[in-house]
Amino acid sequence: MKLGQVSLDAEALYLNLLKGVDGLMVENTRLVGITSGGAWLAKRLAQDLPQKPMVGVISSAMHRDDFDKRGLSDGGQTVLPFEIEGADIVLIDDVLFTGRTIRAVINELFDYGRPARVRLAVLVDRGERELPIQANFSAASLALGKEQSLALALNDKGNFHFSLEN
Repeated sequence: MKLGQVSLDAEALYLNLLKGVDGLMVENTRLVGITSGGAWLAKRLAQDLPQKPMVGVISSAMHRDDFDKRGLSDGGQTVLPFEIEGADIVLIDDVLFTGRTIRAVINELFDYGRPARVRLAVLVDRGERELPIQANFSAASLALGKEQSLALALNDKGNFHFSLEN
């Protein structure tokens, strides 16, 4: 995908994310992908990382602060097939923007227990934060207009690509 003068190759960025997440791994690390793009990434990372970490999926739907505007999105359900208490968690998301989804996900995560540590790895950090949230690793940084929406998509062959809406 070309955005003005910038070309975003989601598969190339995934390889960068893989290296970055590998650097975050410790013995008790669990990957938790945020629905839906983060969940796709986390599942693939779990297959490609040498440590073969356990992977879960988490939804922000129940803790969103814009629930009255968005309603209950069809973003999937939280499935964490491992103990959260004392675990080292790496949250995986496709695009970090305002920070509100991450805040909601952290609230959801703590409903399941108190992890030892929570870190964040994202494919694209597009800036413009509304909350003081920062990724521990981002494969790329990109500035977009507030009215634009960047989302990760998955094709039939399991390859990642981006969709951009104005």
